[in-house]
Amino acid sequence: MSTAKLIAGHAVRRLRRQQGLSQAAMAEMLDISPSYLNLIERNQRPVSAALLVRLVETFDFDPRALTADAPGGGAAALRRRLADPMFADLEIDRAELEEWLAAAPGGAEAFARAFDRLGGQGAGAPMVAADPTVQVRREIERWRNHFPDLDAAAEALADELRMGAADLYGALAERLRVRHALAIRILPIDILPDTLVRLDLHARQLQLSEMLPGPARAFALAAQLGQLEIRGEIDALVRGAAFGDRTAERLFRRYLGQYFAAALVMPYARFLRACEATGYDLDIVQRRFGVSREQLAHRLTTLGRVGARGLPFFLMRIDRAGQVSKRYAGTGHPALVEAEGRCPLWQALGLVDRPDGTLVELVEMEDGVRFLTLARAEEKAGRSAMGVVARFVLVLGLEASLAMGLAAARGRDLKGHATPIGPGCRRCTRTECPQRSQPPVGRSILTTERERRVAPIVFAGD
Repeated sequence: MSTAKLIAGHAVRRLRRQQGLSQAAMAEMLDISPSYLNLIERNQRPVSAALLVRLVETFDFDPRALTADAPGGGAAALRRRLADPMFADLEIDRAELEEWLAAAPGGAEAFARAFDRLGGQGAGAPMVAADPTVQVRREIERWRNHFPDLDAAAEALADELRMGAADLYGALAERLRVRHALAIRILPIDILPDTLVRLDLHARQLQLSEMLPGPARAFALAAQLGQLEIRGEIDALVRGAAFGDRTAERLFRRYLGQYFAAALVMPYARFLRACEATGYDLDIVQRRFGVSREQLAHRLTTLGRVGARGLPFFLMRIDRAGQVSKRYAGTGHPALVEAEGRCPLWQALGLVDRPDGTLVELVEMEDGVRFLTLARAEEKAGRSAMGVVARFVLVLGLEASLAMGLAAARGRDLKGHATPIGPGCRRCTRTECPQRSQPPVGRSILTTERERRVAPIVFAGD
């Protein structure tokens, strides 16, 4: 189990102010010193498990508020916004950002909202609506990709279905038929040439393409069941997001249905036990739950239950052109996930046409943070009208300092050589990189007629 610390000073301060208490009064009620409470509110000390219990018992509040409501999405999300070229000359470091969050969480939230309203387009950009996919991703980040109510509902339903039938697909189909009058039909590709799943309410059928593999069929049934049986929980989450954009609402609603499906097929407690018992051996866990690699990888980014957290994996799905079509930072928020550029030194990017197992790679960012990444080529079900089959690289990653117990890390020296990578050339300031194609933002190119360096682009330093 992950031992990640819960840093939530902003939430504790907000709770204290809502109760109208001074630091001394709140500290007395919690049986801690005022100086310790001050350090917690300044994010210089974590909220311990014992203190979390006392907070819940004393003030009767939802402990999820400690992780789900960080100003601006938290320090990592603010760092991503400050990476905009508009702020290139400010050189705001991590310590300064943490101080800002601790001292003025309201100001940090106001900055985040203003930046998002601009759509992250820099100074002088017109006020335009943000990309709906970006809006949805930021809402997922705000929840750290963990929705406790959906997990709890899925776990309860999974237990109920297990008591009725050992075959999950059959149990899901039967529940849809009996409770919702929906029959399941598997149709040939000539009838559904470019569609994988379709709900035909007139015929009361959930129609699945024959091109959909077994794990995806069960997943489709589980997602449809979620849309029918926990509509209230999903509606509440969509209303709470307050997108103001119908497309974003629909995308978020679809995402929540898929989240519920994953939680139903891989119930939280059983899934976490299997991961920890096997050292997060992905091949074993995938077979045990009968899911696809992508479904498994996505589920690994959602294990944020208070008191039962999994390891903070992140997930990226990258195509041949290096474009990221899916990214989830989970509870880790690594800068690597949000980087808009891809580093050509990262070997994982070259796997898209090599379906020959998993590439385990140790990489290191400019700030010295190391990640163990597990990359594997995957092919999407079905093919388009053009006859093209989509291929991607799925990359799961974890900070190397947390990866010692992983099955994939056995026999590897996590402190040894690591591939030096960055967040794309325009954000990376590594010198002497032989693959550099552009200078960093705000840096001038240096040229000379007297020598030629290994690095194709040499730029001015700090």
